[in-house]
Amino acid sequence: MFGDHYYHATLRKAVAVFGTLFNNINVVRTSSTKVLSQLKVPLAYGPKQKFLARIDSETGYDASMAIKLPRMGFEMSTLAIDTQQQLQKRTHLSEVNASDSTKKKHIKHFTSYNIGMSLFILAKNQDDGLQILEQILPYFKPEYTVSIRPIDGWSTYKQDVPIILTGVAIQDEYETDYASRRVLTYQLDFEMKMKFYGPDTNTGIIKEINIDMNEDIGGSNILENLDITINPTSADADDDYTVVTTIS
Repeated sequence: MFGDHYYHATLRKAVAVFGTLFNNINVVRTSSTKVLSQLKVPLAYGPKQKFLARIDSETGYDASMAIKLPRMGFEMSTLAIDTQQQLQKRTHLSEVNASDSTKKKHIKHFTSYNIGMSLFILAKNQDDGLQILEQILPYFKPEYTVSIRPIDGWSTYKQDVPIILTGVAIQDEYETDYASRRVLTYQLDFEMKMKFYGPDTNTGIIKEINIDMNEDIGGSNILENLDITINPTSADADDDYTVVTTIS
């Protein structure tokens, strides 16, 4: 209905960008005098219920190894149109075609959406969870903006993507059962402001204009009142230059 197939992998890029923000967080455990251990917190895409189910199924006296804590997980939760960022319908994007100087890349249709993302921090003790939380919160005031190239093949166009922290919740899954494993869960909810782009096409560049002066009425010669200035004056036909036309 709308034309040929195209795919900019917008949601895939949004998930990758979001995960990259939190893939280098560490937890340090110390005694009163020295550092006992330091570990990098694992990060994976998936819902919170998935990790909690693994913890419930792998703990116990006969379990070979329980899921490693602390760890983090994240998932895309919502997708809604952003009515506050809707632009005029005639607004379009363009970029010079690197392989053909006579054409420009052109996108006529794009729209703004809010992507809800949830980040889960799973920890066995409070100190591990608070260390992770404190390495995240100071950067969101309440937003953190990253720049991405949303369209493959476009080298100069970039999009600023605000990632807004909308809420923080803490939950303790411990139920006073000695055989159960305590899990502290911190949930951070974010909102990413992304744009979805339509197909890109190639359009020709206007380099020459022919003006017909035959319809001049009144007997005066319009060319006497036409002043054309080329800057720079030494430019050849294939060079970049500007033309200013003044009609008095």
